[in-house]
Amino acid sequence: MKFKIALLSFLLAGVTGRAIAQSPYALSTLKGKSFNNITLEASLKPFKKNDKAYIREVAKEMFVQWHALLRHADTVSVMLWTGDGSEILEYKGPGSQPLEWARYMGNPNTEHEVNSGPKELSIHERAYLYLDNPPKFTYADLKFIVQTLKEEGAKVTGKPIRIGETFDPGPEFAKSDFKYKKHREILGGSAMGHNTMVSCYSVLNADKEAYAGFPKGIPANTPFGTFLGRQSKHFLKDMGFDFIWLSNGFGYGVEGWSSTGAIFNGKGFDQAKLEDTKDKIAGFWKYFRAECPDIQIQTRGTNLSTGADLARDGVNLKAIYKDKNLLPPPNSPWAALDGDFGLEMVGYMSRMAELPGENYLFRFYTHDPWWLNSPWLDRYGREPHDIYLPMSVSRINNKGEVKLPSHLSLLSIDDAYGNMPTQVPDEVTPNILKARYDAPTAPGPLVWVYPFDEYHDWAYRYKDRLPEIYYGDWLIRQAINNGFPLNTVISTGSFQKVIKNKPAFFNESILVATAPDAGSDMEQALIDFVKNGGKLMVYGPTDHAGKAFLDLLNIKNGTPLEGEFKISTNYQGDLLTNPYPDKIQHNALFSGGGISTQINNSSDQHTKILARMQQADQSREVALERQLPEWNGGKVVYLRGTNSSKFNGGKLLHPDDPSKLFTGPLLLRFALREFGITSQIEKENPSVKNPVMTISRSNNAFIFSGYNPNTTITNHFKFPQGAPLLLGLETKLDVSNSVYQLPTSWNRECRIFIEQNEGIVSCKELHSGQKDISKRYQISGLKNATVRIYAADDVTAENFNAYVNSDYPWKTGRITAKKGDPKLGKHFVVENVTGNLTVSW
Repeated sequence: MKFKIALLSFLLAGVTGRAIAQSPYALSTLKGKSFNNITLEASLKPFKKNDKAYIREVAKEMFVQWHALLRHADTVSVMLWTGDGSEILEYKGPGSQPLEWARYMGNPNTEHEVNSGPKELSIHERAYLYLDNPPKFTYADLKFIVQTLKEEGAKVTGKPIRIGETFDPGPEFAKSDFKYKKHREILGGSAMGHNTMVSCYSVLNADKEAYAGFPKGIPANTPFGTFLGRQSKHFLKDMGFDFIWLSNGFGYGVEGWSSTGAIFNGKGFDQAKLEDTKDKIAGFWKYFRAECPDIQIQTRGTNLSTGADLARDGVNLKAIYKDKNLLPPPNSPWAALDGDFGLEMVGYMSRMAELPGENYLFRFYTHDPWWLNSPWLDRYGREPHDIYLPMSVSRINNKGEVKLPSHLSLLSIDDAYGNMPTQVPDEVTPNILKARYDAPTAPGPLVWVYPFDEYHDWAYRYKDRLPEIYYGDWLIRQAINNGFPLNTVISTGSFQKVIKNKPAFFNESILVATAPDAGSDMEQALIDFVKNGGKLMVYGPTDHAGKAFLDLLNIKNGTPLEGEFKISTNYQGDLLTNPYPDKIQHNALFSGGGISTQINNSSDQHTKILARMQQADQSREVALERQLPEWNGGKVVYLRGTNSSKFNGGKLLHPDDPSKLFTGPLLLRFALREFGITSQIEKENPSVKNPVMTISRSNNAFIFSGYNPNTTITNHFKFPQGAPLLLGLETKLDVSNSVYQLPTSWNRECRIFIEQNEGIVSCKELHSGQKDISKRYQISGLKNATVRIYAADDVTAENFNAYVNSDYPWKTGRITAKKGDPKLGKHFVVENVTGNLTVSW
């Protein structure tokens, strides 16, 4: 009977759209991991006819296509890319006013007229209409579209529907006489050519034309924030919008896409401009909120990170986050364009370390409705690495709670021709849902303790620390791009609260942190953490560190050096046919100053030098490990760090040629061996790109996610628990390491680790076949192996089962597993196993 009801509901849904929402099977099943909100981003292009019935059908289809995903949200939103935001600036009030909307492919604000110019011009140099005769819309039509989306969305999903409007500072999307003819004084940034982006802290010249918020014209010297705020208040209310999205770095300085900005020009940092720039950006937010106080603001942010934005362009994220009705910036979509997943991850994590509240956003790039590309289909090649990598990221708040992104946004559901191919939601949805089911529930093996408060303090209190602030995030960016498996972030402030109230919270993790200031609370917290058995990796300069912390590391600071060095190492690195070079370039400007670190007590038997850089007759210790017996198993690794990249006039810092110069951030991954973690890459030569990967913890499992830009590489893994066995795969063990040649993108659960020197071993999931058994795994190819099993969080010894060389119906071969060493987390151990081991719970 239930099946017949469900089938009838499904059939009726195709006619009315209502039954899907009313069916009991529409209830979310994401086990507490549902989204607060899912946003479908769309242009007006799918509305190819200005016909009310047609508009209603298109609106309904938008929600039906994505319903399998939308059912897992409390609220559903549609964010309309109506134009470029000039529809707000130009708004006068009457519904009959013609609407300039984004009906183009390419850039319509160039010297070439739309649909004209030589064929060899790129779409960044001119634009085409997306249809031969695109419909004409008025503001009244826009209001109808907004209302229709709310009505049809509610019918299909049964959920509250919110509609958002967008403002973009650049020349994309729609023609803008306001920006590029009437008020060029508001332009400042050069992300798409010289003076092409609206500066949030610009000031308007006088304008006698009437606008909705300025019926008597714009007075001279009106702050742009005031004008945009007042116009937004009228426009958003009149059209029925519920929130506004500030796009492409708007509100976050002037240069949203560049590694340079108002403070850093690629040659040096102008500290004197910092305070003034901070005040200008803060002024925008103050002026906008004075006019438009209640609307929720959602923001795109920049392509960079908290520290880099602060040091290069004066972006004070801490001040911006004082607005509690603000949704912070998500991950940048640019990794799809430039492959810089390290920068995407660093930007994402550094901005979520502290938040205005608990909400933050993950955004995935499905289509681009302007630039003739559909990233899921062409840039990603239908590979879900940009889903699994950022969705494995989590933040820890000051209560010690693991927090996932509360919001999901899809840019966009339509392509440049206004089509909405069902292939995209059909293929993307399962990957997003799997990533959410596997989302972290505990800190990962590596936890970035981000100096959010310190960076904002150092920038204004000191005169010499902007290079250090700028450098730290770039170092981690390159480390991630070279396989450093970082997925969890916590701010220094939250860390101190968590470690005080939950001393064992990070027992299974390695903390990754900058050197704290002398005499600070953070200094004492990190020292105590190590001496109480914690594992700590410190990176960056120690010029402001105190004696107590320097003594912990057994280092001192000598004369800073920079330039070219020869690097020598004392560890096993990657496996290359042609080895990494032994020369390295340390540029003080991009690496937080020169290298000054030296071993303080060279006779200390508890200090191990991992890497040294030699220049003429001088040397500096740049990587070391230290562990004292009285530290209860605690250990610290220090890495001075070299940002092996420089500014060459492009948008981003450009990495050094890895075939000629050693990539300094590689040392972070290599140093994991000191904590018992091997993540070794086997490849042909240094120019073959390393993988980007994360290792997260979900319901006591280890979730390995990765992206291989070059699939000829081979991964070698070993942990303190043994060799990890990735579910569903075979491995040929190599000196106790599991070895895998993985595809372009991968996401695999691991609950099994083995100690075994060689052999071909597999880990497969079997069917239950037995009442009250939810999971069953079989490990094959064991030879006198020690096996560690990480069952689900709620599994106890009473409901854990283990069988050796047995099969269904599991009546023979039962053995008793013992609880494992709690230092390695909650797990069970079976020893001296040969053949097959089957475990279940």
